[in-house]
Amino acid sequence: MFEIELPYPQSINHYWRRVGFRTLISREGRRFRQRVVAILAVRGVEPMTGPLAVEVEIFPPDRRRRDIDNVQKALLDALQHGGAYLDDSQIIRLSIVKREPIEGGKSIVRIRCV
Repeated sequence: MFEIELPYPQSINHYWRRVGFRTLISREGRRFRQRVVAILAVRGVEPMTGPLAVEVEIFPPDRRRRDIDNVQKALLDALQHGGAYLDDSQIIRLSIVKREPIEGGKSIVRIRCV
């Protein structure tokens, strides 16, 4: 089992940007991904293989109304990009819980082989 605390991801509504005919990860999205990659690198994370179960606890930065499903994409993609696993298609079980807001927000992620 692997557990890590990460920054609060931005909503999928702010993750993608359309530029002409191209769809790109937004500046905010790239910044979030770089932070996650750096945190995983410091921890010396090696990619997990095989089917995985991922548990996520989300602590929003404030009390604004937020859809819990809008933070998954940025978080899971950043974990893949940072080398926590080879591909997010390995995830066969995903649970996410929204907790009480805390200043700055955060995410706690637990990944285990199934």
